[in-house]
Amino acid sequence: MEFLHRHIEALIFCNPGPLAKEEIQKCLIEMFEADVPMEHIDGALSDLQEKYLQDDFSFALEHLGGGFQFLTKPAYQTSISILLKQQSQKRLSTAQMETLSIIAYKQPITKGEIEQIRGVNSDYSVTKLLEKELIEIKGKSEGVGRPLIYGTSPKFMEYFGINSIKDLPQPKDFSQPDNQIGEERE
Repeated sequence: MEFLHRHIEALIFCNPGPLAKEEIQKCLIEMFEADVPMEHIDGALSDLQEKYLQDDFSFALEHLGGGFQFLTKPAYQTSISILLKQQSQKRLSTAQMETLSIIAYKQPITKGEIEQIRGVNSDYSVTKLLEKELIEIKGKSEGVGRPLIYGTSPKFMEYFGINSIKDLPQPKDFSQPDNQIGEERE
């Protein structure tokens, strides 16, 4: 029955969240084209939990959220938090920062509108911001061609340490540059 253990292990490993026993059973039944009793799955899960409790492994098989998931053991929390902190602090390029600023202040906004404001193609910046999960697709515009509409994501708030878009600095808070051409008259 060791092959059953490896298949269950692979299913849990590739699933992004907790995987329920019923889902495991459905996958195994379809794969083997035969009934896989829940007792066999329970036994395999128990064996796998015991296996990953050993000190040889930096992670364990945990039962939570109605399913099973591999989680890092608490002893490795510090090294993982350092990695996550470093990854979250990766700098944005000037183009990405410009694009993100436009999206944050003008959302919901299409890529065409972003490019009209910036005056250059913004495909790469939008793609990178989507990959970093700082922006998300909010829907489709009613305009010609029904282009995608973008807005900031919850990760944007976390990244910049704010609770709401209202916490962003307002344009009136920025000082006027000294080399501005012309004068403003009241």
